[in-house]
Amino acid sequence: MGPALRRPPASGARRQWRPAVVTALRDETATARTFRLRIRAEAGEIVDRHVPGQHYDLRLTAPDGSTAQRSYSIASAPALPPADGREVELTVERIENGDVSPYLHDEIGVGDQVELRGPFGGWFIWRGDTPALLLGGGSGVVPLMAMRRYWHNTGESVPLRLLISVRRPEDLFYRGSYGPETTVIHTRQAPAGDPRPAGRLTAADVEPLLAALPDPIVYICGSAGFAEHASQMVVSLGAPAADVRIERFGPGA
Repeated sequence: MGPALRRPPASGARRQWRPAVVTALRDETATARTFRLRIRAEAGEIVDRHVPGQHYDLRLTAPDGSTAQRSYSIASAPALPPADGREVELTVERIENGDVSPYLHDEIGVGDQVELRGPFGGWFIWRGDTPALLLGGGSGVVPLMAMRRYWHNTGESVPLRLLISVRRPEDLFYRGSYGPETTVIHTRQAPAGDPRPAGRLTAADVEPLLAALPDPIVYICGSAGFAEHASQMVVSLGAPAADVRIERFGPGA
């Protein structure tokens, strides 16, 4: 079993805004982009490693001094010791007429600077020490991808399954990053040759994954509708409600 992440000590530093420089960009879909960021810190200053499932607050400051901020789930796995926690990836879906995401997509490039505060989150997290079933709807895969990447980086010794529900093949984030632990279903248009016809997530999709895992914690992330549908389904299939953790994505900006 790989090393399980422990809860970091309480740190006031995570509530401070820090400058972060964009070091790389990667388009995931036509409307989603991953930003790799290097957090700047003073010499000797500790930057907390995140736990999969956590998020950062991101702030932009205009020339007139006005600010806008949003919270974004972390897509990257935590750095393994001895590396520090200064490199993170955030995947941002562009929301038309938003205050932050259009600017990030249209104006921010490699070498530009934003501000980050965090990491935050203590409930929807996975430390790598329990079996896990991950169910993601659309952009809800982002925090689950951090879990999947950490699982892979630490040896894949804990049972884990990931199911992603997307409308069409071109809507899948992180294409090429999955293995046999991952199932992708399509609700509007399935790719040619897919044995599963397009349609909403069903118990037949989830039941074999749940049955393959010994007493898993279930993590569900997506829209309110997806989260409600998926959570009711896994409980009806026998998952204890206390072992189901839900993160709902509302309209972003």
